[in-house]
Amino acid sequence: MADSFEKRVQAALDDIRPQLQMDGGDVELVGFEGLIVKVRLVGHCAGCPMSQMTLKNGIEAHLKSVVPEVLRVDAVH
Repeated sequence: MADSFEKRVQAALDDIRPQLQMDGGDVELVGFEGLIVKVRLVGHCAGCPMSQMTLKNGIEAHLKSVVPEVLRVDAVH
């Protein structure tokens, strides 16, 4: 099950990656803490003042819609 969860999370991140890349950023899957997804924002996303909004309203919202088991998404540095 964990493998399937990870694959579904990675696929969901791949879905939204092109939008982040259009603005010069990207997101990397770092790992999991239970059903909490840990990601790293890179490129322009790393220093962007809107990164928290991108994380919660973009990345987290999309992941939760595709993989409902996701509790939340946290950014790590």
